[in-house]
Amino acid sequence: MFRSKTLIAVLILAVLVIAGCTMWTEEPEPRMAMFVGVDVSGSFMNGQHFDDALNFLGHYIYGHLNGLGGLDVPDMMFVGTIGGAKPSEPKTFYPIQTFQDKSVEEIVSELQNLFPKDNPNPFTDYNAFFEQVATTVKNKNLVLRPISIVMISDGMADAPDIKKNGKTHFDKITVRPLEKLSRSVTVRLLYTDAVVGKDWQTKVPRKRVKIWTQDADVCISWKDPKILNPGAPLEEQDKFFEWVKDNIDFGVRGRRVG
Repeated sequence: MFRSKTLIAVLILAVLVIAGCTMWTEEPEPRMAMFVGVDVSGSFMNGQHFDDALNFLGHYIYGHLNGLGGLDVPDMMFVGTIGGAKPSEPKTFYPIQTFQDKSVEEIVSELQNLFPKDNPNPFTDYNAFFEQVATTVKNKNLVLRPISIVMISDGMADAPDIKKNGKTHFDKITVRPLEKLSRSVTVRLLYTDAVVGKDWQTKVPRKRVKIWTQDADVCISWKDPKILNPGAPLEEQDKFFEWVKDNIDFGVRGRRVG
């Protein structure tokens, strides 16, 4: 009788150990919500970096959707414009299914169709974009998830509540709607310049939201043959994904401003 109880106890313990090992070795379910904003103002779309930015964005989205190079896989992703035909105009957010199960080339083509260069808008409205991100997070019940907001833009606003007398007032850019959505909200501004990037990091008021900027001169280096081997599939581009993690998905620390 004693031996039977002992054997049963050993078997139960073995099952628990195996279950525990399985639990720790399983891949965690994706929880990150990613929002991608594309600046469709004439000043950016007609500039020298727009085509490169969409091409990079196609590689970036493909890498994240497929978890390549250790990139975080988003559970939800929405892609929309930062600009509009008028201030505070609602934007269409295209869902993750628009880009899933597509090649890099197909994603780039989709982005070019969604944001055609021959149809620029006059306004770059960051405040309206952040407000719509917050509304989408609440409506989709994504509150408390890690949130990554990636913006392809020169960082210069055209909205009347931010730009006055031809000057962008960075202290009027408000990320307040994002503050209480999650403990981890990161805004990444790509294809700006050193001066504007510094203004975003030092003048935009915030408490918990983290801001990371990257200059266009650095961003365009993603396709350098020393980083992206033109003869290899993206799945084998370890140097490219290391570059992405070091320069784009950098784990910036929080900084309270204002």
